[in-house]
Amino acid sequence: MHPNALLELATELLHRVLQFKQPADNIVSDFFREHRALGSRERHTLAETTYTVLRQRLLFQHLAQSGKGEMERRLAILAWQGNEGFLRAALSEPEQHWIAQVQAVDRSALPEKLRHNLPEWLAERLHAELGEDFWPFVESMNAAAPLDLRVNTFKAKRDEVRAALAAAGVAAEPTPFSPMGLRIQGKPALHKLDVFTRGDVEVQDEGSQLLALMVDAKRGEMVVDFCAGAGGKTLALGAAMRNTGRLYAFDTSGHRLAALKPRLARSGLSNVYPVQIAHERDDRIKRLAGKIDRVLVDAPCSGLGTLRRNPDMKWRQTPDAVEELRVKQAAILASAARLLKPGGRLVYATCSLLGVENEAIADAFTEANRATFRPLAADEVLAAAHVEGAQALVRHGFLRLWPHRHGTDGFFAAVWQRS
Repeated sequence: MHPNALLELATELLHRVLQFKQPADNIVSDFFREHRALGSRERHTLAETTYTVLRQRLLFQHLAQSGKGEMERRLAILAWQGNEGFLRAALSEPEQHWIAQVQAVDRSALPEKLRHNLPEWLAERLHAELGEDFWPFVESMNAAAPLDLRVNTFKAKRDEVRAALAAAGVAAEPTPFSPMGLRIQGKPALHKLDVFTRGDVEVQDEGSQLLALMVDAKRGEMVVDFCAGAGGKTLALGAAMRNTGRLYAFDTSGHRLAALKPRLARSGLSNVYPVQIAHERDDRIKRLAGKIDRVLVDAPCSGLGTLRRNPDMKWRQTPDAVEELRVKQAAILASAARLLKPGGRLVYATCSLLGVENEAIADAFTEANRATFRPLAADEVLAAAHVEGAQALVRHGFLRLWPHRHGTDGFFAAVWQRS
């Protein structure tokens, strides 16, 4: 493809993504479906350029002001993640002159907001949360996340899967904390490998694996994944139960539950019952009240813990939206708690970085349910699940994961036992 044609496609893709009407990954996928003739290298360049703009949008918009022509084109040039010689062939002479000037700018001398590339409200909250760890966190957000796999322990062992990946030319290292995880650098075509198609592995961030381990689902139990989504944690729970008992996967979205079906088929599990519910007070939930051994509430949240993968999230979230989510989170947790029988375990989790969605929700639940629910220390729960170095993952008795500290997405979890 001619360099200028690819740059024009990058410009068009950015124009769509920067309207923030939908998640960026959906828009990029739709765009690639429209342009089926694109090769894998061209797709890679377009995707990486788009995500670089999303990560550093404030900086690039500032630098782009000195140029001429369409704003999205200037942003694409600044973020270009392909061959530089290829890009130069697409640029006019004034553009080449402009980009040379921009590259000479000392970025370390720019104002803070152009270096952290976060909306002001979010930067303030994270500064308060992290203190001097704020800048290492910002740096980690601009690095690509590794690819983590969870070994399906119902079917396979980690060493065997690692050896099978190596034989296919894919180097994988054991994850530092999760005993069932493998970490891969780069983006190999996993879906073409036998280990994937026969269901020995699933793509799942190490932090997400740790949440499933905290539930500690056992053989023959009744377990509920209350906000199952596409079912990554559901599958981990089903494997922990050795395909026995009953595992209910609740979600309000039929679309998300449909995405679980092919994964379920690969996994070999037959103890999973996907159930679409209308809301957290649905009659199908009420019928199970007081009957369930373990409940995982992976609550709908701001998703700010996934900024390495979804950098558009920081521009699409607002303080008002977070406030609405808090109300929903408290309601969902209260409803889910009613399912547990005496001695049962409740886990509340989010992939948020914000205390208001995490510790504040957990503390309020503990306060309101002192007679019926006893908080459990997350480090003890993790250690019992054979997680190495559990102490480093916990703050104030809660699981608290950060990309710059733990190499995972940002996660939170609180655990209680019903008296």
